[in-house]
Amino acid sequence: MNVIDEIFKKTSSCSEYSQSYAAYLSRLMSALDFQLVQKISNILDEARQKGETVFCIGNGGSAATASHLATDLGWGTRVEGVARSKAISLTDNVPYLTAVANDSGYENSFVEQMRGLFQQGDILVAISASGNSENVLRAIRYANENKGVSIGLVGFDGGKMKQQCRFCLHVETALGEYGPVEDVHHSICHIVTTYLKLKRHND
Repeated sequence: MNVIDEIFKKTSSCSEYSQSYAAYLSRLMSALDFQLVQKISNILDEARQKGETVFCIGNGGSAATASHLATDLGWGTRVEGVARSKAISLTDNVPYLTAVANDSGYENSFVEQMRGLFQQGDILVAISASGNSENVLRAIRYANENKGVSIGLVGFDGGKMKQQCRFCLHVETALGEYGPVEDVHHSICHIVTTYLKLKRHND
């Protein structure tokens, strides 16, 4: 039984459940590798300074996080008079995504987009609760093989991504705890992007 199921069985109302859920999220957040969070923020800021592009990918809820991260990097971190971050979510062009999936298979839905856009030094931020999505794994391998930097946000046991990403931030939970993993991933993205905006204001 995962922690979320245990929380539900031990509570008798949505109010109690929400308090216990919030406490669990707090424990997951506190267990993060904050030095790695710092490293990721440095990589993303250096990419902005060098004019390199950050590509964000994921499926389902992680696709929404990828889209949100790209938006926050490109628009949310802007500071007047300072070069902006270049960020693209490969989940957002639905015609392109479905054309590739239809013609070449869903497992190639991200990597085929990267072939026309990704350049040496660019960054891939791959987001997956399971760490085992084939279309995400193929994109990671492509980034690694083409002298890019692969950053992973994973959950559960880390999956294959934990070993394949150059930098991998792991939110360790029981299998199937999508909600808490995605909540923490989203929070990490907000932490990093708000920090980068504030840092640029004060540099």
